[in-house]
Amino acid sequence: MTVRRLDTIQPEWFAFTPKNLAWAKKTIAKYPEGKQASAVIPLLWRAQEQHEGWLPEPAMRVVAEMLGMAYIRVYEIATFYTMFQLSLVGKTAHVQVCGTTPCMLRGAEDIKEICKRRISERPHQLTEDGEFSWEEVECLGVCVNAPMVQIWKDTYEDLTPESFEALLDDFERGEKPEPGPQTDRQYSAPQGGLTTLTDPSLYNGNAAAESADDEPISDELKPDGLDAPREGKGDDLKRISGVGAKIEKTLNGLGIFHYDQIANWSPVNAAWVDDFLSFKGRIEREDWIGQAEILAQGGDTEFAKRVDAGEVETSTKDDGS
Repeated sequence: MTVRRLDTIQPEWFAFTPKNLAWAKKTIAKYPEGKQASAVIPLLWRAQEQHEGWLPEPAMRVVAEMLGMAYIRVYEIATFYTMFQLSLVGKTAHVQVCGTTPCMLRGAEDIKEICKRRISERPHQLTEDGEFSWEEVECLGVCVNAPMVQIWKDTYEDLTPESFEALLDDFERGEKPEPGPQTDRQYSAPQGGLTTLTDPSLYNGNAAAESADDEPISDELKPDGLDAPREGKGDDLKRISGVGAKIEKTLNGLGIFHYDQIANWSPVNAAWVDDFLSFKGRIEREDWIGQAEILAQGGDTEFAKRVDAGEVETSTKDDGS
């Protein structure tokens, strides 16, 4: 990797706009106390978007101060990741051309030659009007649709010299081209349409419904339920990770009101509920039975503590499951 240095010409100051500052504070709040530095990349990216597509040094200092980080730590991140531009880029478009093997084999060199002819002979040089710039980058992860370029957040794929020229024409006219494949293919699906798995019922749910009809759920595996909660009051099942308001109502409809009922489920009981509620693995994945055993004995799980503190949104509204 080449050495990446801060531009010698820097603005005197940087400040987030009120809208971006509110977004930044909300983003930082997503991380637990002491881990706010984890927000450094999204904050730097938002600063770059605000500052005409490149990241000035004063913005790095602002982000460092907001996150309680040493300036040098933020500088290290900004200079390491090539997603951050350290110098002025084109106002209309900064074109990142993938030059890694799949793209190179499928025509990236032609795309680069067009950039040299229409933008500048060398990467990172602006056009005379300051509207365009380009660079070659490493893999951008769209290898199946090679060759491709990235412009700001969007990728443009399955390019030919002709379609790339048309892409630049659109940007010059102030238009926003449609991102994605520049051919008739859908995302990374085969060009020319499907050749296998062409039965539409595979994708509309019919096959799954037919399978369910072929293997009806046996009520013999259903866990024992109660007609009503003991002493007129059931446990708060939403304190079990994976159980939201709607799921709790459904469990109550099955006669499940208490932690100890779930704690006593056998594997076949859990499988019955899993199929009945169409969870397909949630009970085992979230370990409902293990959580219920702790709660039935009067203990607390970390998730239950979060519910009690009002930090879990699905414990207070319909979770849609």
